[in-house]
Amino acid sequence: MDLDTFFVSVERLMNSGLNGKPVIIGGLSDRGVVSSCSYEARRFGVHSAMPMKMARALCSEAVVIRGDMDAYTRFSRMVTEIIAERAPVYEKASIDEHYLDITGMDRFFGCMQWTRELRQRIMKETGLPISCGLSVNKTVSKIATGEVKPNGEIEIPGLQVKDFLSPLSIRKMPMIGNQTFHLLRSMGISTIGILGQIPPEMMESLLGKNGIVIWKKANGIDPTPVMQYSERKSIGSERTFQQDTMHVEGLRDLITSMVEKLAFQLRREEKLTSCITVKIRYSNFDTHTLQKRVPYTSFDHVLIPIARELFDRLYQRRMLIRLVGVRFSGLIRGVQQLNMFEDTSEMVRLYQAVDKLRRRYGPDAVKRASGIQLRDLEEHEEATGQQQAVPSPEQRQQIDNLKNRRWRYWYR
Repeated sequence: MDLDTFFVSVERLMNSGLNGKPVIIGGLSDRGVVSSCSYEARRFGVHSAMPMKMARALCSEAVVIRGDMDAYTRFSRMVTEIIAERAPVYEKASIDEHYLDITGMDRFFGCMQWTRELRQRIMKETGLPISCGLSVNKTVSKIATGEVKPNGEIEIPGLQVKDFLSPLSIRKMPMIGNQTFHLLRSMGISTIGILGQIPPEMMESLLGKNGIVIWKKANGIDPTPVMQYSERKSIGSERTFQQDTMHVEGLRDLITSMVEKLAFQLRREEKLTSCITVKIRYSNFDTHTLQKRVPYTSFDHVLIPIARELFDRLYQRRMLIRLVGVRFSGLIRGVQQLNMFEDTSEMVRLYQAVDKLRRRYGPDAVKRASGIQLRDLEEHEEATGQQQAVPSPEQRQQIDNLKNRRWRYWYR
């Protein structure tokens, strides 16, 4: 089951004025890439992972939206909960794609009838279009789903698998990227049917072990089981700058803002982290990470000093930086417990009050002063296309004053 143009569909649910218009989701700057786009935009040649500058040139009339991962995650979870309530075994392959194993359902209810009713329920309760393909394994089901988009359903019985696959382009096959596609096309292989007729020994000599796997998939053979879904074990955030920078104070403030948002996400999902990792990428694309184990926590006042310490230890070369990121791993389900030696009951109540405001009015409703200043700078950066990572001395003094007064205002 695959949600059609998922990000775009969510945006259209929240803003009906986008219906029927070409929509592009992704970074707003020219250095950004397309995360998703509507079928209207695809007619102009726009596709996922395309540079935003090229997408704007191809479809100048498109509505470009930065995207809201909180909303996408929320709707994805809604779909997963509906599937989990009914499916005996399901695997969440991505934010918008699920595999279901309903083997044996035909003896009691009928597999296609059951699938059709589940699809109708998802569309009714979430308002999102979803396509599904029912067949003997994951590969055939995935290809079939792609063939009936948008918002369609299809069943490919076992005896019809080869007839269904044979006329399709090898581009439809999972595991075939651009390089493999051009290599196979140079050999005169254009369809899945022709690919399945190639001797497996030749495929192995040509593509190694993956060649055998691709040959099996071309013949409708895929023993890969549906793996029961389990929640992810890490969350993270990264920021690529429009212009490489070495403004240390601005980078520290950005790290602080990232940790604050991720920690709130942990508390909202009732999770705790036991490991924090900081990542930097220099202008020459050298990438370095440093991590530290911590007691299980979801408090950002505990995690922020550690993240800043890791950044200070990591940034030693004094070169321009292209990217910074923060990741929490070793996640478990649980609620932050009060540390009687370090935290006060007022501190816990403060987090509860602030998180309540964020859940009601959005993640950015309450934030640290440095985060507020960074948001203003980011908006200016997007509008002008220029990097403004560090405030002026006057702005820095205002930030320091806000930081000194912040806790007093929050306690009030």
